[in-house]
Amino acid sequence: MKLKSIIVEDEETSRDILRNYLKKYCPNIDIIGEASNIDDALVLIRTHTLDLVFLDVEMPYGNAFDLLDKVGDVNFETIFVTAYDHYAIEALNAHASYYLMKPISIDDLIKAVDYVTDIKLKEEALQDQVLVPNTNSVNGKITIPQQNGFEVLETADILYCKADDNYTEIYLNNNKKRLVSKTLKYFEDILSESGFARVHKSYLVNVNEVTKYLKGKGGCVELSNGKQIMVSASKKANLLAYFK
Repeated sequence: MKLKSIIVEDEETSRDILRNYLKKYCPNIDIIGEASNIDDALVLIRTHTLDLVFLDVEMPYGNAFDLLDKVGDVNFETIFVTAYDHYAIEALNAHASYYLMKPISIDDLIKAVDYVTDIKLKEEALQDQVLVPNTNSVNGKITIPQQNGFEVLETADILYCKADDNYTEIYLNNNKKRLVSKTLKYFEDILSESGFARVHKSYLVNVNEVTKYLKGKGGCVELSNGKQIMVSASKKANLLAYFK
């Protein structure tokens, strides 16, 4: 699968190295343009339909995050390339698919491209198809603590869970909500075998309730109640693996 890509990097030497690596080790990457600053990159992004952008973090007159803010609704995958590891959290929050450190490791570059290629292949396979979860009907139960005891919930009745600091909001299909003094990670661990997928640092969804998947900045899922939830690029592959 060919991926239409651009390289956004202010240093000519770094652009040359990345371009040569991609041509030699990642033949499915089709480089259709290069930019050395935010303004030129914005023109390329707005005039081409892209699958992937290789994006340096620090550039003259702004950085990668300024560029993504200007783009707005991002419908391509992003691989950040930088010499500074302290941008990792910001990159994840910007829904980066992968984070590469300079000097670029060829093995890591291949892994990053393979990761994005796998996502794009799964998205293409799902295009215009009915989403069918690979999970069986959920028949289990969980208990949530209350001041005077606990409440039993059918896991099939849970639409999604949302993080609220050290609490978790549980949204049910009867339009009711429960607030539990447990972290989202706690519920991710106990519900992972029941067809629930972590799609974002703040969200855990019942895959059986997913009715639509929309491509975009990481993408988003629409649940049976119409709720749309953003999917982090780092979580997208895990979500798409649930469907065939």
